[in-house]
Amino acid sequence: MSIRGRFPRICCLSSLLALPSLPVACASVSRRSDHSAASHNKSPTAHEAVRRSYDAVAADYLATFADELTRKPLDRALLRMLAEETGPDAPVADVGCGPGHVAAFLASLGTKAVGIDLSEQMIQIGRRSFPAAEFRSGDLLSLPADEGEFAAVVAFYSIIHLEPDELPVAFGELRRILRPSGILLLSFHAGDEARQRHEWLGHEVDLTFRFFEPTRVVELLEQAEFEVEVSLVRRHYPQEVETRRAYLLARPAR
Repeated sequence: MSIRGRFPRICCLSSLLALPSLPVACASVSRRSDHSAASHNKSPTAHEAVRRSYDAVAADYLATFADELTRKPLDRALLRMLAEETGPDAPVADVGCGPGHVAAFLASLGTKAVGIDLSEQMIQIGRRSFPAAEFRSGDLLSLPADEGEFAAVVAFYSIIHLEPDELPVAFGELRRILRPSGILLLSFHAGDEARQRHEWLGHEVDLTFRFFEPTRVVELLEQAEFEVEVSLVRRHYPQEVETRRAYLLARPAR
């Protein structure tokens, strides 16, 4: 595990990494607004496949993963740190929120949590299940949010269905919606491969899970005018799929 940055509370988290957790599975987001997606000429076919797949699994996803944070001490600690850094009633976006359990946890910490996801079924489930948070249908390549709207953005495994050449657009959008003093918390599977899945939670799906090297993601964040302050990689927990998990904390560059 590598750690760097000015968040001193992170240094005590290494003791948490041996504790078990559930597998990670997340929906990336896709709905056009008026910002950058208009200039992005990628075919929407892959994003529509992701949308349909997460619509199909939405109810079973909630049943399987709604309590996953109880088995993810590192994720909880990072989210608590983020809420403490931003302060009470701060607007915080959970991008790629799925059914909204992470947004609900953020709301329980005193933030004004807003979940954004590609899947309308996920959004509807979030609104019914977690009324303390706000939910929006949205596209990671053109987020339904104002410039500088959020004090922090959480994106847990939200980039894993994007093509590599979509990452600069996505990171530009995350930068756009953050305040100048804002914080980005990003996680993803570390590596250089793609895994396809055609069945999940008893449903037919069409999903490609992409892994990214942390050093490359850091480079792209810096190109999007972020400064990465904390970088760490952990091994999978016993109940997770066998992948390395990367976490980055970044702020808009000054």
